[in-house]
Amino acid sequence: MAENNAQNLEVLDLNEILRVRREKLETLKNKGKNPFEKVKYDRNAYSQDIKDNYADYEGKTVGIAGRLVSKRVMGKASFAVILDGKGTIQSYLSINDLGEDYTAFKDYDIGDIMGITGKVFTTRTGEISIHAESIELLSKSLLPLPEKFHGLKDEDTRYRQREIDLIANPEVKKTFVARSKILSAIRRHLDSVGYLEVDTPVLQPLEIGAAARPFKTHHNALDIDMYLRIETELYLKRLIVGGFDKVYEVGRIFRNEGMDRSHNPEFTTVEMYEAYSDYIDMMNLIENMYRSITEEVCGTTLINYQGTEIDMGKPWERLTMVEAVKKYAGVDYNDWKTDEDARKVAKERGVEVEEGEKATKGHVLIAFFDEYVEKNLIQPTIIYDYPVENSPLAKRKPSNPAFTERFEYFIYAREMGNAFSELNDPIDQKERFVKQVEEKRAKGGNDAKIDEDFITALEYGLPPTGGLGFGVDRLVMLLTDSASIRDVILFPTMKPIKK
Repeated sequence: MAENNAQNLEVLDLNEILRVRREKLETLKNKGKNPFEKVKYDRNAYSQDIKDNYADYEGKTVGIAGRLVSKRVMGKASFAVILDGKGTIQSYLSINDLGEDYTAFKDYDIGDIMGITGKVFTTRTGEISIHAESIELLSKSLLPLPEKFHGLKDEDTRYRQREIDLIANPEVKKTFVARSKILSAIRRHLDSVGYLEVDTPVLQPLEIGAAARPFKTHHNALDIDMYLRIETELYLKRLIVGGFDKVYEVGRIFRNEGMDRSHNPEFTTVEMYEAYSDYIDMMNLIENMYRSITEEVCGTTLINYQGTEIDMGKPWERLTMVEAVKKYAGVDYNDWKTDEDARKVAKERGVEVEEGEKATKGHVLIAFFDEYVEKNLIQPTIIYDYPVENSPLAKRKPSNPAFTERFEYFIYAREMGNAFSELNDPIDQKERFVKQVEEKRAKGGNDAKIDEDFITALEYGLPPTGGLGFGVDRLVMLLTDSASIRDVILFPTMKPIKK
């Protein structure tokens, strides 16, 4: 009962605040001072630049603008703290300098956006400040910032109303500035080694046979169902067929699946393809890229993620999946003469294999990897030579057709990216697509189809090609020490609030 009464009081308080703020706005409008009519303010300085270069700014007149986040009114003089695009700075305001504008300032609310012109000085307590010579209300905040918005912790509010999160938590903005720098560094690195950035369709005419579930929509003009892409791979490889030697795309991807701390239905990937190369070339490319990006963004290749030191500078460990399972599970794939031998070992070790009695040695190897290996891959590690059973787009190893020239790389026990020596045999590719579609339809994916246009492209001839894709969001998590993918996506997917 007491809790309900408190909630009712909060609603009443909020309604009163909303009423008062709207009355203030109406008063301003009636005086011909509608703050929403402002179209420009001559800002020529930022808070942090003034603080970092005080000797250059001392005594000079500057124009700053931002959100009022605190005020201290003391009669004929007041202090105000402004939050701008780079941080906060204090301003000293007095009735002697501002006249009627000072009286108007007393009615400003926390959250209002204002401009201040004045001289840079240091207070007696040593705080760098602006001595206001003129002020202007640039936009009225009709909603109050959340109580205790400084250091706001409530995750639902933070993710649902990112704008409030950015106001309340300065470190959040730093994360997204770092994200932008990471994307720029990725592009610079790939551009520097001869790759060309391209764009491919987000809306696609069919649901391909890959395991991920797509989002489905309808194109009214064409009267056809379409699907948001679950990858950029097939179109990019068609460009290699068309004569581009090195292409990449920074692409938004959509998968109609679950959410957790490392998965969001909408996320960003980088996929790249290089003609006349293989998966070894991709290993070297990604290792060099990660090292370069980490150094550029973090200033060092030795980083700390969630309390664990990660060394991005050392050569990455490289193990085949067979070697990794032997190292961490103590079982050797080469000892299994038949599929039945493999299933028997799995049963003895309590390792579940989804395929049951149909499980092959490859299926069992994958199951052992998932159970025993991945959790141990803390430092950057490349796992390569995957069974053909879970690699429908990778080229078989000439020396052992049961395996493919595929690798994934792991950091902090998390898969970060995936690469192949691309399958370019159209006959083999179609057979694998058929099997993939059958498996998906068996699980309820009745719209799944073979991408015949891609098969046709392969029939024209795809040169030997190395391809690699990785998730940008997971890389940003790593380099910004963020525990959840929601911390590195500005507006993560959220369930709507019922009103």
